[in-house]
Amino acid sequence: MQDFRMATFLNVCRTLSYTRSAAALNITQPAVSQHIAFLEKSYGTKLFAYRGKKLSLTTAGELLREAAATMAHDEDTLRESIAAMTGLRRSLRIGMTLTAGEYVLAPLLPAYLAVHEDVQARIFSGDTGFLLEQLRAGEIDCALVEGVFDRSAYDWRVFGTERMVAVCAAGHPLAQGKKPLRFDDLLEQHVLVREQGSGTRAVLVNALAERNLSVDSFARVTEVESINIIKVLVEGGYGISFLYEAAVRRELVSGQLARIPLAGRAIEHELTFLSLKGSVFAGELARLFDDLASAAKQAE
Repeated sequence: MQDFRMATFLNVCRTLSYTRSAAALNITQPAVSQHIAFLEKSYGTKLFAYRGKKLSLTTAGELLREAAATMAHDEDTLRESIAAMTGLRRSLRIGMTLTAGEYVLAPLLPAYLAVHEDVQARIFSGDTGFLLEQLRAGEIDCALVEGVFDRSAYDWRVFGTERMVAVCAAGHPLAQGKKPLRFDDLLEQHVLVREQGSGTRAVLVNALAERNLSVDSFARVTEVESINIIKVLVEGGYGISFLYEAAVRRELVSGQLARIPLAGRAIEHELTFLSLKGSVFAGELARLFDDLASAAKQAE
């Protein structure tokens, strides 16, 4: 069973504030300090340190957080698994980035959940950074992400590869040509991009960097947090965009949007399924991955 002081430690890891953790846990700030001091004495090292006025984890604190988060997650899952033996539903908390979730994973979930009637699913969405924080905090069990992460810190498997395509309105001059265009040929265009921190934005930035370009190389840039709003704006002739093919497949087929042919190697990026490293429930999460991956292949 997890020590109550470890729960305090994990909360301070999230807030990086003894005061905010005390309020969140409904205990006094001295009690928070005592819990952390107990753990530091037990492990024989400092877990937190102040840099100026900002509290931060030490290297030992980072190591303990990773282990404690896995243990806390496993304990929660164990409770739910035992509850499921008595006929109660167990929860499955899945995180997904917006593109990966809405256009890749979400269409596969109905069939999976219909078969696994004992599962009470909870779906979380956000950018890759947010989901990694949720995972480390034990708030979710697994995540499907499109962004970059430290692969040494998690158990992970590649779920699939998505291609990024350039799109414009069906009546746009760029839709009329058949000759593949270089990125340099598009720099006079108004481009619609996702916000900083999104996986789609990161893939585009990396593709541009390979060509010694950046988002600011375009004549005009508009940042939009919603993929659906980007598609509406592009369809209305308000600029071009670079989006995953899965996100615009329906609009391309219907003729609402048109693909801008790009020269050179296709822009592709992996979607990755990840969970906490060393979890005793790794086998169960691996089966979830296999079931969803199998459903994805059948849907192709």
